[in-house]
Amino acid sequence: MRQPVVLDVDGSVGALARRIVLPLRDWEEGVRFGCSVGRLRRFAMTLEDTLPREHGTVFLGSGDFHHLTWPLVERVPGRERFQVVVLDNHPDNMRFPFGVHCGSWVRRVAMLPRVSHVHVIGITSTDIGRGHAWENYLGPLREGKLTYWSNGVDVGWANRLGLGDAFRAFESSEAMVDAFVDMQAASTEPVYLSIDKDAYAADVAMTNWDQGTLSEEGGAAILGAVCRRVLASDVTGEISRYRYKSWWKRRLSAMDGQEDIDPVRIAEWQAQQHALNVRLLAQIHR
Repeated sequence: MRQPVVLDVDGSVGALARRIVLPLRDWEEGVRFGCSVGRLRRFAMTLEDTLPREHGTVFLGSGDFHHLTWPLVERVPGRERFQVVVLDNHPDNMRFPFGVHCGSWVRRVAMLPRVSHVHVIGITSTDIGRGHAWENYLGPLREGKLTYWSNGVDVGWANRLGLGDAFRAFESSEAMVDAFVDMQAASTEPVYLSIDKDAYAADVAMTNWDQGTLSEEGGAAILGAVCRRVLASDVTGEISRYRYKSWWKRRLSAMDGQEDIDPVRIAEWQAQQHALNVRLLAQIHR
């Protein structure tokens, strides 16, 4: 197994065996939650200068950094096309007028020429419900580049707009997982895998976002369906506390429902997260 890499932007990732740690704490305020596209490009140049070409799964820290997946997908070696499989409780395809943030990066990745399709699986968030329909970028859904896999969310509005094929809605997490595994069984296409642990139920991984319903067994089934085709992968969703210096990030994170993290329980939650990270590495690289 190749060495895992920790992008140490927030100090939240535990000590993984044989890890490579890139010290990036100076970037935390600038890229956490969201940033301009120019700033993210500068961050990508730092990765280009410091990240080994050959490496294993990349750990991004808090889910506030999920948009760092975009430059990682861009630097996947080779020329073949590949699909991107994202485990996430949110679509990460929402409108953001200030550049890119942890909930808007999927559209950018879906536009990349080598990306054949993006599957976001594990959504229970009302971000894809009727009340938030206008916030979703419809382009990649309409163009057949993006599919939402959800359970327990009313997405009837998508059928009325002719987008039903892009919305795979199920009554339960188990049914969703079974359908995705069956679909992937017929695929030979390479995969970039991105895991936001907020897709899992809180008893599997406590995060600072609203949680999905995915069991660890369900997640393992998804990973088992794609792991032998994974070109590259990343994991996010750690627990970390941070007080933004900029007022607009404090305001936007509050609007997204991020509550302050209980300082008494943070060590317990980080230990739970670390144990899951170790198991995820074994599942991805089985």
